[in-house]
Amino acid sequence: MNAVAPTPHPGKGQALSGPQVVAQLAGLDRWKLWGDGDTLAIEKTFRFDSYLQTLAFANAVAYMAEQQDHHPDMLLAYRSCSVRWRSHDVAGISHRDFRCAALVDALITPDKEGNALG
Repeated sequence: MNAVAPTPHPGKGQALSGPQVVAQLAGLDRWKLWGDGDTLAIEKTFRFDSYLQTLAFANAVAYMAEQQDHHPDMLLAYRSCSVRWRSHDVAGISHRDFRCAALVDALITPDKEGNALG
């Protein structure tokens, strides 16, 4: 597995405003808002052909997250994994969440229905 260059994050940064979140979300494929208030996050569910593919994906996300020093919440099911990003240090959604979401998308190639192919 190739190392992912960490994204520098000097200081805490700041939470994005509602319009900024909506604008950033428009640039990501199939990511959506999840929760509200203190739990607001961006989330995407990835579907796989097998449980082992799901676990391999979750491990790849974990490795990337460790390299970025930014860790998502993940929900594993038999053939799916939901990934949820939120910046707890700024109590909201930040640019780091969107950068990490794009890195997660880069791990796989989805088919037309959003199922992971690799």
